[in-house]
Amino acid sequence: MALINASSPHTRGPVDTGMVMRQVIYATLPGLAILTLLFGIGTLLNVVWAILVAVLCEAAMLRARGRPIALYLRDGSAVVTAVLLALALPPTAPWWLTFIGVAFAIVVAKQLYGGLGMNPFNPAMVGYVLLLISFPVAMTNWVGGAPYRTPDVLESVFQFLGHGALDGLSGATPLDTFRTFAGNADALDRMIVLHGRWAGLGWEWVNLAFLLGGLYLLFRRVIGWHIPLAFLAGLALPALIAWQIDPLRYADPLFHLFSGGTMLGAFFIATDPVSAATSSRGRLIYGALIGILIWVIRTYGGYPDAVAFSVLLLNLAAPFIDYYTRPRTYGHERAKRGAGS
Repeated sequence: MALINASSPHTRGPVDTGMVMRQVIYATLPGLAILTLLFGIGTLLNVVWAILVAVLCEAAMLRARGRPIALYLRDGSAVVTAVLLALALPPTAPWWLTFIGVAFAIVVAKQLYGGLGMNPFNPAMVGYVLLLISFPVAMTNWVGGAPYRTPDVLESVFQFLGHGALDGLSGATPLDTFRTFAGNADALDRMIVLHGRWAGLGWEWVNLAFLLGGLYLLFRRVIGWHIPLAFLAGLALPALIAWQIDPLRYADPLFHLFSGGTMLGAFFIATDPVSAATSSRGRLIYGALIGILIWVIRTYGGYPDAVAFSVLLLNLAAPFIDYYTRPRTYGHERAKRGAGS
């Protein structure tokens, strides 16, 4: 019998990286469906185009690095990055905007760091922040109502470097609208985009759909509960305190929880196993700080949503958090008592 010399793990389970990534993609489908239903076909087109760009960029980088292309493409990580970034883009985002963001996320934020498992920052959020800083008008204007006629959306998506139908379709998001008119009761009452059931018009359904997908990931044990729970609590608590002090100037907790990219960030982005904290206590701290930062930036910062900036800042702090929240080595306390006896 030949001796098998292989590294651990020697006992393997049925779950591999590809299966985990597929579960994440399945969990985004309710959110994708609601976005497409409410805001037009642009989101669906963004997702399809982003996946194609991500796969091509990943294959090109793997070939340049001399890695087996088929083996690494099968893990599905490039597709997940593309889907998460595309879901965060406005439905009327032109094709070149999606191309730039996805290409930068795959080539720079992922492959130049060594590929899956080596990137210190969430690649999708790196691509999103690049676009937000470089093209702020296109990135902060969503369609002002829903649904829009498919020909108009297609004209915006397939435009070249001009504006096309984008100006006629787009408007401020609920978060940006509330911040602009905070403290002005009459103006807030006139803003239809703010008057959904619990949050911004239509956005509560988008966030409920991503919440459903997140609960699916928890049920399948693809992610743990620590980061999402701490994330949502860290956002809701300061929002509740501020809202109790001045409800005209500060949005209520439900508005923050069900507007913008809150649920997408809590369950799909902040839980990235590579760039997030890894210890149990560390995940609670990591998630809570992301939530608090989101509220601070939404309330006082210059950007309307802030999920991407908050996640990237805490990606930077994740090694520090892990260092100070490492679980105690098994037997450490016993050895300490024995030495002192």
